[in-house]
Amino acid sequence: MSQAPALSHPNAENRLNRLPLSRFHKVTLLAVSFAYFFEFADINTFATTAPKLREVWGVTVNEIAYVTSLSFVGMFFGSVVAGWLADRWGRKRALMWTTLWFGFFSFASAFTWDILSMGVCRVLTSAGLSAMTVVAVIYVSEIYPAAVRGKYQAYAIVIGICGTPVTNLIASFVVPVNDWSWRLIYLWGALGVLFVLFTRQLKESPRWYESRGDYAAAERVLAEIEARVAAEHGPLPAAAAPVAATASTRAPLRTLLKKKYLVPTAVLSVLWITQTIGFFGYSSWAPTLLAEEGFSVEKSIFYVALTTVGAPLGSFLAAMVTDRYERKWCLVVFGLLIAACGLFYGLTFNPLAIVVFGFLVNLFERGYTALAYAYSPELFDTQGRGLGTAVSYGLGRLSNAVGPLIIAALYNGSGYQSVFYFIAGSWILGAVVLALFGPLTRRARLAAAAAPPAETRTASV
Repeated sequence: MSQAPALSHPNAENRLNRLPLSRFHKVTLLAVSFAYFFEFADINTFATTAPKLREVWGVTVNEIAYVTSLSFVGMFFGSVVAGWLADRWGRKRALMWTTLWFGFFSFASAFTWDILSMGVCRVLTSAGLSAMTVVAVIYVSEIYPAAVRGKYQAYAIVIGICGTPVTNLIASFVVPVNDWSWRLIYLWGALGVLFVLFTRQLKESPRWYESRGDYAAAERVLAEIEARVAAEHGPLPAAAAPVAATASTRAPLRTLLKKKYLVPTAVLSVLWITQTIGFFGYSSWAPTLLAEEGFSVEKSIFYVALTTVGAPLGSFLAAMVTDRYERKWCLVVFGLLIAACGLFYGLTFNPLAIVVFGFLVNLFERGYTALAYAYSPELFDTQGRGLGTAVSYGLGRLSNAVGPLIIAALYNGSGYQSVFYFIAGSWILGAVVLALFGPLTRRARLAAAAAPPAETRTASV
């Protein structure tokens, strides 16, 4: 069985890249998928309960817009803090605490008494949701072999995204029951705290330890992972030769002004800004706008719930293409398809057409998100990965602080259909910028997977 040589650093990336997929990877996938499930379950709880809150609290469309907008301010701060936490505390520990954070404040949302208290709880919940996503994306990117990390990032979304249709279907039956039953939806979202049951099965990222210069800890975790995999698959192949790297314990914000980080950060910021406005423009507003156009609360929530069934299929589609083709071009194609389907979705009031085109919007959008989760951290090295991913993702979430206000103004000033022209335009802009300036990553992934091994060794792990 091969073993890493006695080097100045443990060669974490190459040692992880040469591991065959094992029970360790599957358990990690299950744990991350669980966190994603309740993140996706919780992210739309306000949207599904907003029509009912209009009835019981007399909430206006503008008040819904303000709560939604401030929630995205919370997401921005949550994302940026998550990058700092992931770099300072480690990927695993940050993942646990951010998941506990959003679960706790979702629980608190069930006991709010007016739109102000609800707004405070949703801002704090949203900060945790965004933080958890940033950390999970980084963690998966660093734990899985380069050749399959995109596929497993997408598989985590396939499972996790089921939280959206499940929650929406539950809401379609529970919310209309009486004047307080909407509170149960927030209790459902709070079940994400059970993620703590998985934490003992997870390992800290050896690449994070290595980036901080804690080579002893990196070596210890790598040896534990290799021992698990070797017990299942037998002797391991030799790892590729190491590349010298300089340890760094902190990455200040000015790091992103370096030439090698500036363009990726700018491109990813546009990607996440347009994705955020585009996705949440559909998901956060569809139930309310349909209700405003004459559909009953029950029907508006139920129609949107049916459309979200396409979400897991979209993530599965992304899993099929993400490691096979250039991720950048997959994102461009998916973005343009979302824009087209979204226009058809917004230009009809036929229930069947609403469900069909809404289904396609969810399918391609969730595929787009799964691709973007895999693409984003690949544009940075270990030193800049936490900060670059967090800032670009956070700026995307911050952009939607004004997105709902624009949508409310468009709806009140120009009508229902103008909202969907705006959303489609956002997706088209993101696709054009990505096509023109987005870095390619497939060649680097293939090179990492095919890197020549170091001198073969036959000692035991």
